[in-house]
Amino acid sequence: MPKKKQLAADTDNDTFLFDNDTFLFVSSTNTKSVMAYDGETGAFLKKFANGGGLIEPEGIAFGPDGNLYVASRSDEVLRYDGEKGNFLDVFASGHGLVDPAGIAFGGPDNDLFIAAGLTDDGLGNQILRFDGDTGVFEAVVDPANAAGLDDPEALVFGPDGLLYVASAPESGPGEVLRYDPATNSFVDKFVPSSESNILDPTGMVFGPDGDLFLSSAATSEVMRYDGTTGDFEGVFITAGSGGLNEAEGMAFNSNGNLLVASELGHSVLEYDGTTGAFVGEFVVAGSGHLSEPTFITFGPLESDFFL
Repeated sequence: MPKKKQLAADTDNDTFLFDNDTFLFVSSTNTKSVMAYDGETGAFLKKFANGGGLIEPEGIAFGPDGNLYVASRSDEVLRYDGEKGNFLDVFASGHGLVDPAGIAFGGPDNDLFIAAGLTDDGLGNQILRFDGDTGVFEAVVDPANAAGLDDPEALVFGPDGLLYVASAPESGPGEVLRYDPATNSFVDKFVPSSESNILDPTGMVFGPDGDLFLSSAATSEVMRYDGTTGDFEGVFITAGSGGLNEAEGMAFNSNGNLLVASELGHSVLEYDGTTGAFVGEFVVAGSGHLSEPTFITFGPLESDFFL
């Protein structure tokens, strides 16, 4: 592990000690920005990415070029310099891209896959694929919607190389659908709604043990599923544990604990990665003016960004 460096953040003249290669990035809806926090302590470091027309950021991911990609409610995916956070360009737009939520790079060509949400006029509600290098539109995944996709939220690539998508209908239980990125085709309902026991699944992550975790925004809890069969294994984080209020994006940290964005709690909470017990408030409420956090991810950050 690289040697820790003491660098000054720009809030209240505080100075933080942090590992210079592990940082937590959080989409902050109401501040129209992506915030950077110390990946070990949760201390606020800097407003990392904003501008470029960014509105209500949702899904965030570092691309193969090392830059940060952000889903914006302006119906675009924007690209920001991965070292400085400066706005670079609109990477993906059009072709039915509306109300984007989760994003992920993967598949045979490491393309960008985007969950296009469902708007009031019935548009969107599909998975779009863009070239991971150029941003050129390539395809609609499962164009006939054989999967029955209904308002997609998070999407991740599984250990099997398939694309997993959380389908979150406005009413009734959600489910997890699987797609083959090599053929853009529907594979199966990995977690069918009849067995999911979840409402409004928004965040999704595979754990260190291979199990799949889904956050339930409507009930402020996190569910656990067998990562091979999709079988429901139980409630992992009980409703409202530690003040969890509308659970959103999730990520496992280097300690193996699970971090969960508490959207209406304006914080990121930490839970034991084995038991689901509440550990503490990792990013304290409102830190750096964090407001309604949604998706989170870990990534690197250039140390002289703070100088």
